[in-house]
Amino acid sequence: MKILWGSRFKKKLDNEALSFSSSLSFDIRLYKYDILVSIVHAKMLEHIGILNPHELKTIIEGLKKVENEIESEEWIPEINEYEDIHSAIEKRLTFHIGEIGGKLHSGRSRNDQIVTGVRLWQKDAILQLKEQIVSLQKELVNLADKNINTILPGYTHLQRAQPISYGFHLLAYVEILERSKERLNYVFVETDKCPLGCGALAGSTLALDREFTAKELRFAFITQNALDSVSDRDFIIDFINACSIGMMNLSRFAEELIIWST
Repeated sequence: MKILWGSRFKKKLDNEALSFSSSLSFDIRLYKYDILVSIVHAKMLEHIGILNPHELKTIIEGLKKVENEIESEEWIPEINEYEDIHSAIEKRLTFHIGEIGGKLHSGRSRNDQIVTGVRLWQKDAILQLKEQIVSLQKELVNLADKNINTILPGYTHLQRAQPISYGFHLLAYVEILERSKERLNYVFVETDKCPLGCGALAGSTLALDREFTAKELRFAFITQNALDSVSDRDFIIDFINACSIGMMNLSRFAEELIIWST
C-alpha cells in the first residue's frame, strides 16, 4: 500500500510500523458517516457546477456500492492495506468507478472530511445515550413509586445514619441522570457544527456552498474559522468528560447495590 503521506519514501513502510500507525481498526465504525459526507459533498459539487449530473450519479452509486460491500462483509478493508477508513473508501470507490472518483476530493481535504464524520457519529452517539438515560430514569421513577414506604438505612461513611425510603434513594439517581442529560445537551450543541468545506486549514479556492452541505447533513450551524475547525477536538473531550462523570455516578450506584447485598 502506498500511504497518502509517503510520496517521498523510496522504500515500503515496515508492516509493524504500518499496523501501529493505522487507525482502521477503530475508525471503521465511521464508514457510514464517511460515505454520507462524501455523498453530500458530491451533491454540493454538482450544485456549484464542478460535477455534472452523470458524474454525480456515478459517484453516489459507487459510494452506495462500497457501503453495501462493507455491510455485507463482501469487502473488508485490511490494516496492512489502508491507513484509515477514509482512504480505504476513497480507493475502493476509484476501483469501482475509475477516474471520476478522484473528482470527489475537489474542494475537500481529509482534515475537514474526517472531523465532519466524527461529529456526525458523535451526534448519533449522544442521542442514543440520552434515550438510554431517559429509559433508565423512567424505570427508576416507577420503582421509586412502588417503594415510597419501603424503609432502609441511609449511610454516611459506610455507617448507618438516618432512615430513608427506597423510593427517596432511587430518585436521587433520577436527578443525577438528569445532570448527565444536561451535560450531553451542551456537548450536542458544541458538536452540531459543520466543518465541511474548511479544507486542510484555510478553506478552498472553489466557491463551495457550506450552508448547502450543513443543511443536507442536518447540522444546525457551520463553523466559523477554518484553522480552528479542522484542529478542534474539544467537542470529543467534552463528550468523554460527560461520559466519565456519568460512569462515575453509575459506579457509585453499583457500589451501593453491593453494600445492600452484604
